[in-house]
Amino acid sequence: MCRYGETTYKVHYVCVPCRKSHKYPRDGAEHRCPTCHRPMTFAGHDFAAPPRRDGSGWAAVAAVLEAGLRYEGFEPCGCGREPKSRPRTAAQVRARRRVARRAGVPEAEALAARDPHDLLG
Repeated sequence: MCRYGETTYKVHYVCVPCRKSHKYPRDGAEHRCPTCHRPMTFAGHDFAAPPRRDGSGWAAVAAVLEAGLRYEGFEPCGCGREPKSRPRTAAQVRARRRVARRAGVPEAEALAARDPHDLLG
């Protein structure tokens, strides 16, 4: 039985400039930040917000979301679980970007890799 087929789960939306995360239903509506009223970015089902004072963590969140990646661990239907790796600090983002440039792979692929040095072959 599909996990997401039985229940409608709320998903995480993020406002990176305000460093806030809220859960809303995934209904296709534009959800706005309660503080700054900018549109919030869909972050996925498995997003865990870093503390507001953690600038490095929020820089990593911004890089992941700008690359078009989301924090998802479930398959789209919810039947299987394939944990996704995402950088947690700005230093990890910089290292993955360096590896992407050296290997000639898209930045999103390097940010999503469990071990970015595997991309060097």
